[in-house]
Parts: sequence; structure tokens; C-alpha cells
Amino acid sequence: MKFFLRILSFAIPYKKYAVLNIISNILYSIFSLISIVIMMPVLGVLFGSQDIINVKPVYEGVFSIGDYLSSLLNYTVSQQIVQYGEGRALAMISIVGAFMFFAKNLFRYLALYFLAFLRSGVIRDLRVAMHNRILDLPISFFTDKRKGDIIARMTSDVTEVQWSFLSSIEMVAREPMMILSSLAAMIYMSPQLTLFVFILLPVSGLIISFVGNTLKKSSLKAQNTNAHILSLIEEHISGLRVIKAFTAEWKIRNTFKKTTDEYFDLSVKVNHRKDLASPMSEFMGSIVIFIIVWYGGSLVLSGAEGSLKPQEFIAYIGLFYNILNPAKALTTAFYNIKKGDASAQRIFEILDADNPIKDSTSPLDVNKFNDRIELKNIKFKYEDKLVVDGINLIIPKGKMVALVGQSGSGKTTIANLIPRFYDVNEGKIELDGNNIKDISKNSLRSLMGIVTQESILFNDTVMENLLLGVKSRTEEEVIAAAKIANAHEFIEKLPEGYYTNIGDSGNKLSGGQKQRLSIARAVLSDPSILILDEATSALDTESEQLVQEALEKLMKNRTSIVIAHRLSTIQNADVIVVMKEGKVVETGKHDELIDRDGAYSKLIKLQSFE
Repeated sequence: MKFFLRILSFAIPYKKYAVLNIISNILYSIFSLISIVIMMPVLGVLFGSQDIINVKPVYEGVFSIGDYLSSLLNYTVSQQIVQYGEGRALAMISIVGAFMFFAKNLFRYLALYFLAFLRSGVIRDLRVAMHNRILDLPISFFTDKRKGDIIARMTSDVTEVQWSFLSSIEMVAREPMMILSSLAAMIYMSPQLTLFVFILLPVSGLIISFVGNTLKKSSLKAQNTNAHILSLIEEHISGLRVIKAFTAEWKIRNTFKKTTDEYFDLSVKVNHRKDLASPMSEFMGSIVIFIIVWYGGSLVLSGAEGSLKPQEFIAYIGLFYNILNPAKALTTAFYNIKKGDASAQRIFEILDADNPIKDSTSPLDVNKFNDRIELKNIKFKYEDKLVVDGINLIIPKGKMVALVGQSGSGKTTIANLIPRFYDVNEGKIELDGNNIKDISKNSLRSLMGIVTQESILFNDTVMENLLLGVKSRTEEEVIAAAKIANAHEFIEKLPEGYYTNIGDSGNKLSGGQKQRLSIARAVLSDPSILILDEATSALDTESEQLVQEALEKLMKNRTSIVIAHRLSTIQNADVIVVMKEGKVVETGKHDELIDRDGAYSKLIKLQSFE
């Protein structure tokens, strides 16, 4: 239930709709009660047991309001019978009863009408909050998370909350009012008979709740399995080329079938328990009904003074049904909340996730890079593995610093630490003498442009991809950036030029074209510091040449940190830093390092470059 209450906190901005919903439900309960009570005089006329009252009742205070209203109703009907006969009185009461049913259903609709704004608003805000949180969380959070699981939490889990929690809000808000008002009328009509309701309903409620306690656990397993299914779908679509190449369809089919079979078993179990709510509550209610019929009927048949009249007994049965249906609805709501609690728990695992990479209390806003970046004895671990071990490095403004070394030597980690995608475990990184932890993340990253080995593009137009993160640029400026990146020529040949949609991850373009778009995007942001993470290693020779030319234009007069796999691309670097097992083993220019015949020279020989 704690997650149910937390979900309700998202309803605070829509409290006016909640208030209107409650008012409508109160009026619905009142008219629903009146529509049943008003039938007593009708039944009295039909049974010939309606007493004729000629003296108008006098209101004697709030504590006798029940007697007053009952007497007033009987007096009004009596006068109609005396003046116009029983037929006319019956017709009049029927018309009033029909109006009461109209009013009852009108306010029922209005309650749902106002609730729609609240439900839809909460779901929208919940998804926006999750999306914003995902954007805020550090990259390290997603290292062990499947993309499909994250998608499942934002889609199926939020949908489950919508149908399980928010559909129950209406019941939780309305049904207690109906139960309390009907109970009050029942107590007034027959305290003895109502005692059975007080005894038996809680007993049936305990039996039902016992079954519901196992529902959350099964629902949580089902939601986790559903998330795993979405992850498998995402992975299988992404890796379809490899699956077909290795003729591994049989293995993938078996893996997927095994997971879906597990989800099938869990879903059946959850639905069986959920579907048990309505028949069980109806059975328990029918037991109470038979007790009421037996005991109430005996009161009517006894004819003792103060006992129920036939019309009162039938109205009493109607009032009990006015309790029974809301009680069943509350039982369903209880089961839904138990089921939705599992999804809400998964949602709040995202919203409550800790973000260790935070701005300081009073972060510095920097808008200019003046001097240098300095790494001071930095150490960093991925889980328990030390991947950067005590590195000291100075990157002066306007210089090109290349990081080289074997895979796993810590090059890319350095590139991730400088823009604070991760935080160092020991030591510090300074920009112009300021610890980057004291600089706001936005202003720090706004100084940097990053081009990675894998071009990250979005399913949108060329123009929108180039303008990513840029607040305002003219079309002429975009074209100028594309020309610098050697991209303008192929963009013009696209069906709609700069307004052509490039497909999912830019798959309508070649690898070289995608990379040149990434470079054009970096040019357009006009960064002071460039981080190039093996930007040409995945390209063919012709594409590499075009991209390398674009990179050289981009790096001109800028501070550049280049991670290079192909050492031929960094011969002109001002400083080459050779890394091995998280440590710097050599630094210098290309010619100097060749003359030393050390680690760099060995890497050159391995690539057959002299």
C-alpha cells in the first residue's frame, strides 16, 4: 500500500478534479439512497399497508432527522392518496423515482468525467518523471540494466499502475460513501437486522484479504518476466544479422519460448487469484443475504410492534444490495492495488535510484576554457576492477593529445571521466585549476564535443540530428558545419535534403555518412574541447579518409583528446600518451617515441607502420 500512496502523490496537481469527483460521488450516493428509500411508499400502496398520515411532521433537530424525513415522505404520499387516489399517488412517486435515478446516473458520469483528467494527468506526469530521471542518472546505472527492462517499466508497468491503481481510486473514493450512507439507513430501519451485516461482512473481508496477500509476490515475478521478454525482443531484433549468420534461430527460439512459458504460468496464477475476487465476494454476500432473508422475514411475519413492514423489508434488501455491490467493488480494488503494487515498486526503483554524480551545493558555471585540463593521480574502478591506476596528465589548451594502447588499457575510461560521465574514485581532474566536481555538469559538458566510434543518431531528419543540443542556429550555419564535416554533398543528394528522415539509428546512411553527421553536429556546437573516441576505426579506407579530413578541420585551433586505434591518424599529435593496464608508460611526440623503441614503437610495428 505504501506504493499506492506514493502514486497518489502525483495526483496533487489535479486535486481540483479529485474534489469535483468526490462531490459528484457524494451526490451520487445521496440520490442512489433516495432512489431506493422512495420505493417504500410505492410498495406500501401496492401492498395496501401504507398508513395515512394527516398531520404534517415538525422538524425537531438534526438528531431526529431520520424520523422527520420518513414522516414527511409518508405525509406527502398520504396527501396524494387522499386528494387524488392511490393510482395518482403511485404515478407521482414513480416519476420522482425516475428523476432520482436520472440524477444518480448523471453524477456517476460526472464523477468519471472529472476522474479522467486526474488519471491521465498522473500517468503523463509519471512517465515524464521516469524519463527525466533516466536522463539524469549516470551511465554507470545502465551498465547492468537491460534496455528492454527499462522500456517495460515505462510502458507495461505504468499501464499496469493506470489500470490497477488509478482505476481503484474511483472505487476507494466512492464505495465507502455508498456503504456508510446505506448502513446508516439500514441501522435506522432495523438495528437488529443490521447487526448481522456488521458481524458477517468483516469475516468475509478477512477471508478475501487472505487470498490477496499472495497476489503481490506473483505479480512482481510476472512483471519482471515480462520485462525480460521485452529485453529479449530488443536484443533479438538488434542482433538479427548475427543470429542468421550463425544459424542460431533454433537456440533463440528455445530461449524465447522458455521465457514466455514462464510468463504464461505466472500470468495464469495471477489472473486466477485476481478472478477469484468477484465470485468469492459474491458468494460471501449471498450467505449474508440468506441470513437477512431468514431473520428479516421472521421479523415481518411476527407482526410485533416495531417490527419491519413488508415494504420496509424489501427496501432493506435493496439497501443491502447497495452495500453488497460496493463491497464487491472494494474487494476488486483491493486485489488490483495488490497487483499494481508490484509494478509501482519497479517504477520507484527508477525514480528512487541514487545518482552519485551530482552538482555541488554551489556549482561553478564556466563558459570558457582558458588554460588546461589536469589529471592528478586519478584512480577509477569498474566494480572491483581497477582500470585507471594513478594517472597524471596535463592537456594544454589548443593542443592535440592522443591516447593509445591495447584494448582495456583505460583510454576510453579517461574520455568518460573528463566530462564526468563517471567520477574518479581517487585523485581529481581540474579544468583551469577548478575541480570538475565543483563545476556544474551542464556548463562543463557544454565546453565539450564528443565523437565516438559508434555514431549515435536518432530516428529523425538530418536537420534535427544536427541541431541536437543546439538552441538556435540558422540553416546557413548548419550547412556550413556540414561542409566542414564533408557531409554537405551527400546530404544534398538525399530525397529531401536536410529534411530527410534517416531511420532508426541512422540506418538509411552508410557508416562513413553517419560519422560525418556526428562530426557536423560537433562542429555546430562549437566546442572548446574535443573528445574523439576511435572516431575512424570502424570505417573503410575511403570513408576514413573523408572523415579524417573532416576531423582535422574540426580540431583546428581546438583542444583535442584523441583515442586512436589506427596510429596513422595521430602522427601529428602534440603529445602521444601510451597506456598499458591503466597506467601511462610513455609520453612524447611520434618521432620521439619511435626513437625510444619502447611500447609505442611495438604498437607501430604490430600495425606494420613505419
